[in-house]
Amino acid sequence: MTADVVVIGAGIMGASAAWHLSALGVRDVLLVDAGSGPGAGSTSRATGGFRAQFATAVNVRLSLRSRAKLLSFREETGGDAGYRPVGYLFLAGSEAELAVLREAQRVQRAEGLREAVLLAPGEIARVQPHVRLDGVAGAAWCPTDGYIDPMGLTRGYLEAACRAGVRVRWGAAVERFEREGGRLTAVHAGGERIAAGVVVNAAGPWSAEVAARAGAALPVTPVRRQVAVTHPTGALPAECPMTIWLGDGFHFRVRDGRVLLLFPRATAGATPYDTTFDPAWLGPVRKLAAERVPALEGVKVDEGRCWCGLYEMSPDHHAILGPMPEAANLYAINGSSGHGVMHGPALGEALAEMVVYGAARSVDVRALRPQRFAEGEPNPAPVLL
Repeated sequence: MTADVVVIGAGIMGASAAWHLSALGVRDVLLVDAGSGPGAGSTSRATGGFRAQFATAVNVRLSLRSRAKLLSFREETGGDAGYRPVGYLFLAGSEAELAVLREAQRVQRAEGLREAVLLAPGEIARVQPHVRLDGVAGAAWCPTDGYIDPMGLTRGYLEAACRAGVRVRWGAAVERFEREGGRLTAVHAGGERIAAGVVVNAAGPWSAEVAARAGAALPVTPVRRQVAVTHPTGALPAECPMTIWLGDGFHFRVRDGRVLLLFPRATAGATPYDTTFDPAWLGPVRKLAAERVPALEGVKVDEGRCWCGLYEMSPDHHAILGPMPEAANLYAINGSSGHGVMHGPALGEALAEMVVYGAARSVDVRALRPQRFAEGEPNPAPVLL
């Protein structure tokens, strides 16, 4: 078997990259995925948030480009990305945290995000009347942030890619690579040898292992993140904005008639890829929800619906995008550190442009190049989730 481009991983990154490659005229694209079908990896475990409120210029640029593509998604692919601009609200508990939000908005405005604003305590109830504001010094609010459908987005890209001639092989885990000099020549996956002109690593939390088999060092590690899910409730409206306490990261949203509660504290699994839910984590989450969201007092968590997913973390919590130094035709689209679904449209487009044109044209992504760590130029440490 042969392919001009082999994309490893058919989650949001691989699906977006494959469709964008086909849209740029690459006709011989093969997607290989170890799962049995869409959603077997980490994409289906995402909570579906979308925001442009970031503190680094490159992440703001990615969000704005992705937002433009979300708005044209149905026209481009025929799919439904589920974009609902109900807003993101970051709550600051001190003047120091408010200063962080203020500086982030300076970066956002410089990149063209105009609608994000700071709110005084007395203004917060206008956009979020359901939380206690004791000890809140102010907030950052962006009405065009909101929610997307991770699997709707992924299926839209996959189905459009397949209509354009992209082939997909499910149940095809990557076993090894062949290489000559500084290039990969073939991928062995699912018991088949695939001669490849270009290889794209879109394997999410498993991407470092894939890269290692190709003789490349990719600094991506899986991190467990858990989600508590309430029983069905009308305690909060469906259009309730994503609400985040900046100090400790506790946040919540409404999805499908239930409330999702999130508290970014690492929990141990049997292996780095273990997604078994740990109910011991629930105690602090229930307590914070009851203290901070009066409407949720008495609303019970449905432990059978709770889940655990994997973030693919890079050292600076920014994506790693572009050709790898160890192999000129091995491209990384990894390490988005919890922002993969929302940035998938922009990153897939930029990746395809790199393969076809030699450089990204739609968005400036130089800050994401794989060699930035060796060059001593990582991105600034994140100050927002």
